[in-house]
Amino acid sequence: MAQRIGIAGKGGVGKTTLAGTLARLLARRGKKVLAVDIDPSPSLASAVGIPEEERKNLVPLSRMLDLIEERTGVRPGSSYGQMFKLNPKVDDLVDRYGVVAKDGVRLIVLGTIDLGGGGCFCPENALLKRLLRHLVLDRDEVLIMDMEAGVEHLGRGTAESVDVLIIVVEPGTKSIETAARIRKLAEDVGIGKVVAVLNKSLGKDDFTRSKLADIGIELVGSIPHKPCIIEADMNDIPPIDSEDCSEIVSAIEEIGEKLGLPD
Repeated sequence: MAQRIGIAGKGGVGKTTLAGTLARLLARRGKKVLAVDIDPSPSLASAVGIPEEERKNLVPLSRMLDLIEERTGVRPGSSYGQMFKLNPKVDDLVDRYGVVAKDGVRLIVLGTIDLGGGGCFCPENALLKRLLRHLVLDRDEVLIMDMEAGVEHLGRGTAESVDVLIIVVEPGTKSIETAARIRKLAEDVGIGKVVAVLNKSLGKDDFTRSKLADIGIELVGSIPHKPCIIEADMNDIPPIDSEDCSEIVSAIEEIGEKLGLPD
């Protein structure tokens, strides 16, 4: 069963850990999973277990100037105001530029979609937004999107087909305030289901649950704060591959089950 899952939150809250672990857990259940990195600082490749040497060769599509020119007819930055294709061919890009990670997860790195306030009318955005629409609407697989704090790049129509947006928060007021802004953006583009996951939990979730309830967001689960995350990162090991992080992986598995993700 195809399902579209967006994961958002401010930098440093652990959304990439959640995205990568969920992707691999679902792949282990035999699901066809496509992980999409739309973060300005892409790091999902590490979370799905792609080795460092291979990660060095990954180039976000937003920086592939030759490809953008080939598909849209205009090279980024070459001529302001020049006409370009708004509906370029994108249905072959996952096969051409996707890489296979551990457990069979396929990863594609889009890079930043620059909104520039009112939206950047440029060829790179035309390609990336068309590709994102294709990934959400046309492909038959489980889609895990590691997103930046904003979600407006999805666009109405595309966003309406996202099954759930998970906002990752951490203990503290600032994180809740960011969640409120993301929820408002999600409503504006038509995402129907928005929930939260508390990362770095110290076992006292009542404050966060109450604050989230005040802004209309359900807390569907918590991921415990464990030093193993730092250790795993230092050793370039995804948490799912570290025996010391089994509690974290179990918590993420429970979150997936609560959300009714594909068995």
